[in-house]
Amino acid sequence: MPRVRRGAARRQSKKRVLKAVKGFYGPRKNQIRLAKEAAVRAGVYARVGRRQKKRKFREMWIIRLNAACRGRGVRYSQFISGCKKAGITLNRKMLSEIAIADPAAFDLLVQKAMSA
Repeated sequence: MPRVRRGAARRQSKKRVLKAVKGFYGPRKNQIRLAKEAAVRAGVYARVGRRQKKRKFREMWIIRLNAACRGRGVRYSQFISGCKKAGITLNRKMLSEIAIADPAAFDLLVQKAMSA
């Protein structure tokens, strides 16, 4: 069986890896063995980060809502429970945006939730 020389394919493979780790610190940016490992780890962290980003945003919306509710003398859990009973189907993102952008409308939502 003839010997295979991987000139172009090897070069393209290395270029692809080194492009992925451009800007990394130390030998992880230019030594192919370390760069491969760094690229794999970076991919794992990126995937985990995409999942965590969703959690962080929900956490932020809840914190904002809690602050807005406390300012009106209501606990967050009471407000959410009241919203469900009153049939207010807005999600936490929209509720927090309303609390920031239109406090008067949020006051009405709190009254409606507490009356239910």
